[in-house]
Amino acid sequence: MAPGFGTLTGLVAGAIWGLVWMIVIAVTFMLVSGAITAPPVGAAMLAGAACGALIMAFRTDARTPGLTIAAIATVGIVLVVFTFGAPLGLPLGTAPIAQLAAFAAFVGLTWLGVHSSVHGQPSGRLTRYQFEVIVIRLAKGLGLVFFTVLVALPFYVMVMTSLKNQAQLIANPLDFSIDLGQGFAGLFRSYIELFTIYNFGTFLLNTAIVAVGTVIITLAFAVPGAYAVARLRFPGQEFLSRSILMIYMVPAIVLVIPLYAVFSQLGLRNTLTGLLIVYPATTIPVALYMLQGYFRGIPSELEEAGLMDGLTRAGVIGKITLPLSLPALASVALYVFMIAWNEFLFAFMFLDNIDLFTLARGVYSLDSSEVPRQHLMAGAVIATVPVLVLFLWFERFLVSGLTAGSVKG
Repeated sequence: MAPGFGTLTGLVAGAIWGLVWMIVIAVTFMLVSGAITAPPVGAAMLAGAACGALIMAFRTDARTPGLTIAAIATVGIVLVVFTFGAPLGLPLGTAPIAQLAAFAAFVGLTWLGVHSSVHGQPSGRLTRYQFEVIVIRLAKGLGLVFFTVLVALPFYVMVMTSLKNQAQLIANPLDFSIDLGQGFAGLFRSYIELFTIYNFGTFLLNTAIVAVGTVIITLAFAVPGAYAVARLRFPGQEFLSRSILMIYMVPAIVLVIPLYAVFSQLGLRNTLTGLLIVYPATTIPVALYMLQGYFRGIPSELEEAGLMDGLTRAGVIGKITLPLSLPALASVALYVFMIAWNEFLFAFMFLDNIDLFTLARGVYSLDSSEVPRQHLMAGAVIATVPVLVLFLWFERFLVSGLTAGSVKG
C-alpha cells in the first residue's frame, strides 16, 4: 500500500481495531458467562473506521479534548445505530451491568487502539515515513494484543477449569464461568484434594529441593569456571570458551537410556540425588556461557586495583566481581531454577516411587481416566504459579541491578 491521505489511513486503522476488539470482547464474554454470542463484526469495523476517520480529518493542532470525546462517542453511536440497539450481539437474558461493561470496554479500547496508531500524524497527504510510523504502531499494538491473548487464554481456561466440579464440566465443557456461591471449600475443592489425597505437598517439597539444589550446584561450578574462561590465560582457553555449549548438540532423549542403565547399577535411580547429578550437568554449560560474557564486560582495571590493594584472586571474585554481577547471577539462577522446576523427561524415567515424584512427574500421574480433569488443571496451576511469582519477584532485582556494574569514566 503506497502512502496515502491521513484520513483514509485512519479509517483503515480504525476498522482493524474495531474488528480486533469486537472479537476479543466477544470471546472474553463467552468465556466468562458461558453464553454464545453473535458479535456484529461489520458494525464494529464501521464504528472503528468512523473513529479513525474523524480523528485524522482534523489537523494535529485541532485535536482537542473535545475531539477526543466526540471520537469516543462516535464509536458508541455508530455501533448502536448499525446493530439496532443490540451492540454486542449478547443474549437477551444478559445482565444489564454485563452489557454495559462490555459495551464500555469496546468503545474505550477501540478509541485507544486508533489513538495509539495515528496520534501526532497529519490529516493531509502522508509522507512515506509518516505512513510507516502508523503501520509500525498498528502492527506493534496488534502483536501485543495477539500475544497477550495467546498467553492469557490457556492460563484462564486452566484456572477456571480447576475451580469447577465434575458435574459442571459434564453439563457444559465450554462454560468457563465460576459459581462463587459454592463457598471456599467448594470452589477450591480440587486443590484441597490434591494436597490431601494426591500427595502434592510432597511433590512440591521434592521439586523445591531439586530446583534449589540445582541452582546452588550450578552456580558453585559455573561462577569459577566462567571467571577462569573470561579472565585467566591457559592452554585451550579459546577452545573451551567456544565449545561450552556443545553438550546441547546431544538430545536429552539420547542420554536418558544410558544414564538410566548406569544409575540403576549405581543405585542412583529412583532418588533425588540422581536428579541433582543430571540437572546440573545440563545447566552448567549454559550458565558458564552466560556468565563468561558478563564477566568479560566488567572492566579488568577494577580487579587489578583489588589485586594491588592486597586482595587474593578469590577475594577479588567475592568482593568485586560477584557484587557487580548480581544481575547476571539473578538471571542465571532464575533460568536454571525454571529448567529444574519444569523438567519432565529425566524425572519420568528415573522416578518410580510416588513419594519422590517432582511436580512435573506428579502432574503426569494425574493424566488418567480415574482422575477428574479439574484435578489435572489444578495440578498444572500449582506447578505454574510458583515460577510465575518467583519471576515477578526477581524482575525488580534484574531491573534495579542493570546499572550496578557501570563505571564512571
